[in-house]
Amino acid sequence: MFSFRTTPLEDQLDKALLDGKVGCFCTQNCWDTAHDRYMYQLFKDRGNLEIIFNPREAELTPGTNHIAFDLDSIRPLSAVVVEIQDVGSRYFNYTRDVFRLMSMMESLGDESPALYVVDHMNPAGRVVEGTIPSVPGEEFVPKVAHRHGLTLGELCNLYYSEIGAKFPLHIISARATESNIQLLPWTIAPASDIPGMFTCYMYSGGGLWNNTSITPAIGTARPYEYFGAPFIKPQMDTLPVPEGVLMRTCSFTPAAGKYEGERCYGYQIMLLPGAEYHSLLHTLQLMRYFLGRYSQFELEDGFSRKLADPVLEDYLKGQISFQEAKEHVKVEEQKWIRKAKRFSLYDDQPLRMK
Repeated sequence: MFSFRTTPLEDQLDKALLDGKVGCFCTQNCWDTAHDRYMYQLFKDRGNLEIIFNPREAELTPGTNHIAFDLDSIRPLSAVVVEIQDVGSRYFNYTRDVFRLMSMMESLGDESPALYVVDHMNPAGRVVEGTIPSVPGEEFVPKVAHRHGLTLGELCNLYYSEIGAKFPLHIISARATESNIQLLPWTIAPASDIPGMFTCYMYSGGGLWNNTSITPAIGTARPYEYFGAPFIKPQMDTLPVPEGVLMRTCSFTPAAGKYEGERCYGYQIMLLPGAEYHSLLHTLQLMRYFLGRYSQFELEDGFSRKLADPVLEDYLKGQISFQEAKEHVKVEEQKWIRKAKRFSLYDDQPLRMK
């Protein structure tokens, strides 16, 4: 059973939400501006809050990027209410946790609780980038483009179909939630490494740096806008730079993550006003450059599964041209948009950059 609901969570009259045992699966983004409370406090006030699944560390603690749960904690529940802020790229760990939750619920069969998803708008917008996985990718990641242009509710709608789930799935419209109307989707940082309004525009490509020997400045104030490593020599580089983008040489010392405490040299990506930035294609150009320039630059474990596209790997290996890779991405983006529209819940639709 699937439903899309246009009234707020507190107005839902389902017995599972009013009288059943409720588990709340959430991050700091479940703040309800209308009632000056977090979403789970609704059920605490009703007296039927059974458990909260959330990140265990303080919200901006580096490395706090997963929600822990197991089958035994899900089984006794009548309903699980999910409220996180997705960031628009298929790598995002909290969204992968939601898909792991859905897979676990499906394994319970008739014993599964109902799933309610309080939707939020996508801070990366409706623009798409990249390709649908054509080889086995990361676990609990549906077949979506690198930057998918959907909301969490729409992604859950798609994944529900992909796994053939039978448990009840109910999406609460983002437009029914006052906080979505009052707050921009990046006002509360979705995760420790997604701190600001520009981060989501960099993440669809920049997330790939996490599986290389270059850091996307995790452990600094501006991850994914900055990237670098101790071995980079900026004064010797002539980087590929797309129109509308400036590349500033810089240095930084991460307080956490790769190269913690070491001085790194690299670049800040700066977008000119109105620029359309295809983060994935630019990141691949930069990676191909660094592979040819620095012997210390390596693609590490998990990179191929994250990229999930042998054609784009061929580009990184120098086996095809950038124009061929770009044309491949264009065709895949068109294919993804056709698929995505089947699961869209709102009037505006995913689209390619002009």
